[in-house]
Amino acid sequence: MSVSASTASSFPRASSSSSVLRGGGRNHGGSLLSGRKMTNDLSGRKTSFFPEGRRGRRRVSFLKTEAMFEKFTLKNPFQTDPAMKTKERYQPIVQKVNQLEQSISSMTDEELRGRTEKFRQRLANGKESLDQLLPEAFATVREASKRVLGLRPFDVQVIGGVILHEGQIAEMRTGEGKTLVSALPAYLNALSGKGVHVVTVNDYLAKRDMEWIGQIHKFLGLSVGLIQANMSEQERRSGYSKDVTYVTNSELGFDYLRDNLAQVPEDLVLREFNFCIIDEVDSILIDEARTPLIISGVADKPSERYVQAAKIADAFQKSVHYTVDEKQKSVQLTEEGYEAAEDLLDVDDLYDPRTQWALYIINAIKAKELQLKDVNYIVRGQEIIIVDEFTGRTMQGRRWSDGLHQAVEAKEGVTIQNETVTIASVTYQAFFRTFPKLGGMTGTAETELTEFDKIYDLSVQVVPTNRSVSREDATDVVFRSESGKWNAVRREIARMHKKGRPVLVGTTSVERSEAIARLLDEDGIAYELLNAKPENVERESEIVAQSGRKGAVTIATNMAGRGTDILLGGNAEFMARLRVREALLPKIVKPEDGDLAFEKKGNLGKAKENKWKVKDGLYPCDISSEASAALANAVEKAIANWGERSLEILEAEDRLSFACEKGPTDDEAFLAIRDAFTKIEGEFETFTKKEKEEVLQLGGLHVVGTERHESRRVDNQLRGRSGRQGDPGSTRYFLSLEDNLFRIFGGDKIQNMMSMFRVEDMPIESGMLTASLDSAQTKVETYFYDIRKQLFDYDQVLNSQREKVYFERRKALKSSDDKLKEVMLEYSEKTIDDIVKANIDTSVPVAEWPLDGLASKCAQYCKLMNDLTEDVLRAEASKGGVEGLRNYLVKRGKDAYLQKRGEIEALQPGLMTEAERYFVLSQTDNLWKEHLQAIKFVQQAVGLRGYAQKDPLIEYKLEGYNLFVEMMAQIRRNVIYSVYQFEPKRKVEEGPEQQQQGQGGDDGSIGSRKKKDKEEQVPLITG
Repeated sequence: MSVSASTASSFPRASSSSSVLRGGGRNHGGSLLSGRKMTNDLSGRKTSFFPEGRRGRRRVSFLKTEAMFEKFTLKNPFQTDPAMKTKERYQPIVQKVNQLEQSISSMTDEELRGRTEKFRQRLANGKESLDQLLPEAFATVREASKRVLGLRPFDVQVIGGVILHEGQIAEMRTGEGKTLVSALPAYLNALSGKGVHVVTVNDYLAKRDMEWIGQIHKFLGLSVGLIQANMSEQERRSGYSKDVTYVTNSELGFDYLRDNLAQVPEDLVLREFNFCIIDEVDSILIDEARTPLIISGVADKPSERYVQAAKIADAFQKSVHYTVDEKQKSVQLTEEGYEAAEDLLDVDDLYDPRTQWALYIINAIKAKELQLKDVNYIVRGQEIIIVDEFTGRTMQGRRWSDGLHQAVEAKEGVTIQNETVTIASVTYQAFFRTFPKLGGMTGTAETELTEFDKIYDLSVQVVPTNRSVSREDATDVVFRSESGKWNAVRREIARMHKKGRPVLVGTTSVERSEAIARLLDEDGIAYELLNAKPENVERESEIVAQSGRKGAVTIATNMAGRGTDILLGGNAEFMARLRVREALLPKIVKPEDGDLAFEKKGNLGKAKENKWKVKDGLYPCDISSEASAALANAVEKAIANWGERSLEILEAEDRLSFACEKGPTDDEAFLAIRDAFTKIEGEFETFTKKEKEEVLQLGGLHVVGTERHESRRVDNQLRGRSGRQGDPGSTRYFLSLEDNLFRIFGGDKIQNMMSMFRVEDMPIESGMLTASLDSAQTKVETYFYDIRKQLFDYDQVLNSQREKVYFERRKALKSSDDKLKEVMLEYSEKTIDDIVKANIDTSVPVAEWPLDGLASKCAQYCKLMNDLTEDVLRAEASKGGVEGLRNYLVKRGKDAYLQKRGEIEALQPGLMTEAERYFVLSQTDNLWKEHLQAIKFVQQAVGLRGYAQKDPLIEYKLEGYNLFVEMMAQIRRNVIYSVYQFEPKRKVEEGPEQQQQGQGGDDGSIGSRKKKDKEEQVPLITG
């Protein structure tokens, strides 16, 4: 390996000591292949361990060999381009769609809209399938898109739509219009009337897609829904009932769990699943697959032990009192740590089950070492909010389980929330497999072909690009230390900014993004910061809109890696929409409660400022007086037609979005807004077009990566921000051997290199090093794939049980009076079987059977059977043996149930049905909750059985099955016992006023309990 005095060509010379370590590079004397060592002596001259003549001969030989290999590259004759295979396969369908274009384009808007109803009728007749309707439906959507959005889907987008309709994954490069692609299969599959879910990774993208692509569906006569966080049950039910629903993966998953905890059918919000399209499918089905969705209930009040444990953890020293395994995300107390903790707490055993101090101490150390502020979470007021490591976004309302979240709260000194217990849970792997048909799209799926196929039974099709990619991905620059890396990043940004090229800097955490921001502040370089902090999230759309402007510098976490489209020169259309938005929305949107309070007091100055106003300097120019007049006129027309401050925020945003597109309308307000928008967009476009040409000449967007992620897909997503639709662009990653990925997973090779290189800010370029870094990243991907595969294997056991429990629960929730009656009779019969089986040993003579005990057990089980005596049972047993005895008791049990039912129905018709439903649901929920805890302990325990040469998974399946069978039997016994013991009580008489209020609202039955009071009210029946 040689030391060259020349600096890397990609960034400027910082000082005379800056140099590049090269391994096997051409035009350099040194080579790893040659076996020589080159050094610099103190005078700067090159010296060698070989004689001069030998060195010269070897150098010439090496250069000749290298030059020879440069002249040609070896290609695998058997390798085919997957994108071209896809194109060939789907070309016949694309041709059919294209052939229909001319005839459909001649139709009027009404005729085009009328095709939706015709398609539905043809489908309902049963003579044609969705596949047969596909060419006509896709051609219809293409024409609607041209008229409403001014966009005609390319042939490659039609191919993507067909792939999604077939229930596969379409891999499409960034900027190829994946969002528009989803409109094609969504429309086709919504024709069945069963609904389509379009799933995105965050609320911002769901809302954007609904407002934009939703216009196509509305134009064609379909209804469109949107689900956002903090929506009410009624809003959610309405949103899910629409033909096409835009929703995030977490909202959909939690609504599924909440539906399976509903107490009355009216609480359900979801409809039956039909077809789901997942945008950024690899992010949801792979990156988030390790994290289950959990609904928790409050268990106990937070213990003071969290605070004490946090103080002890703070005093403890790493490697002295505890060790940390960053790879496994675990900590272990040392012997010294155990003794110190026991002394400080004055206890004999940390693992005493009565105090369980070990759990608190371990969690406190995890909170200190593994959960880092502004990396894994942010602090907002008195709340700890988790930051998603893959998307860089906050996960409001999510909490770590098993006391870890409380440990972090104690560490940060905020209010410690109550401890929780799991009520319901599901993984994304299990949840999305419940859809009859599932399709997805992403820019990076090919690296995960095996996982998609094995776990989700989804194949990946690579869609060709509309234009060839001309982005340059430079080789990684690696430094020994982080300080050297950050200095190089700083110089790279300054150099590109000086040229005028827009720069996007990708970071892995809030902390890193803010550290780079401080460096740029010192250099006096203006920048925009996009990370999970609330003040930055609110400005996400406007930051992205100007990231492609000349000289713009944008520092972003992984938030900028998905769903964003950076246009060179700036996005004139989006900026024009923002300009109209900040003038229009304050005048038509209902004020919030806080604003109303200030206005009533006449103190308008303290009312909240215009929340829609963008940061100064966003717009490329001031609008003309003509555009200003058009905008003022548009606002006046909107107030006149829609009312002043009368619309909900989502409705106002939806109307603005429609007005800024090309959909047909006669509404004066829409037309006035569209006129103002068009004028402003035209003025902005004059500047952005000119700026785009300049940026293109300079080389396009430059992406600077500052750390490799644990998945190559996330790195590729960041690279994909540059070079959209054939634009020029470039990317370069700056890495350090101290980066977490290489430090934890790098192995001995990288550790040895760290000790070999002593110069802090000397960049290293070496084929061996790059191979080691790639190997480390592959190790991480394999490691986490194994975790996901193991999670999937174990979850399959629980998932089959979950499906059975939820099926039985839903059946009870929706059952009619007669169906519930059948279920209760079945429960009665099976419970009698259990009692007989538990009390009678058929291997002994009938005379020895303990029938007295059996009679007592039956009387205890059902009061209406307390007339049973040993003599009666002995007579039945003598006549028919165990079968005769069983049949007699089953008949008595059923008669007792029918008698009980008749008595209750005589008191109040329908009350018995409500009581039975309540018993089934409450017992199912309570015992399922206990089952989840039990099976969790089983999963932890079976791992140790591997030492006994037993397969832990087989053991888990066996024990899990036994637990499940026992749980289902317990549900059945508890329900029928509660029915037999049920004694309704009259409510205390209410005054006339209360009775009047109660009419039509609460008739004294279980089903009439209102949702908001459900947790506080005691059921109106007792037993």
